Amino acid sequence: MSEMDFRFAGGVIEWRGPAPFYFVAIPEEESEDIKFAAKGMEYWGQVPVVALIGETEFTTALFPKDGRYLLPVKDVVRRAEQVQVDEVVTVALRVGRR
Repeated sequence: MSEMDFRFAGGVIEWRGPAPFYFVAIPEEESEDIKFAAKGMEYWGQVPVVALIGETEFTTALFPKDGRYLLPVKDVVRRAEQVQVDEVVTVALRVGRR
């Protein structure tokens, strides 16, 4: 496991589009810090990250939404960590790729 830059807790939310997607809403303060740390790394507003929920580490990209970021939670992560909608999870996160 690698060193992480940010730690926070957030609730798992579901977005229903063509298929359901799951996200953790990153708190406003951490979103501001991530935005500062990601200068020059973002593309189309998204920020590449390595995240850790429980024992499961994964790569993804944060989505900007209403001045904050949303962390997509992949199905493989939700299953491995038995994460449910509305559950509050602790996330460790590093800006950039592995």
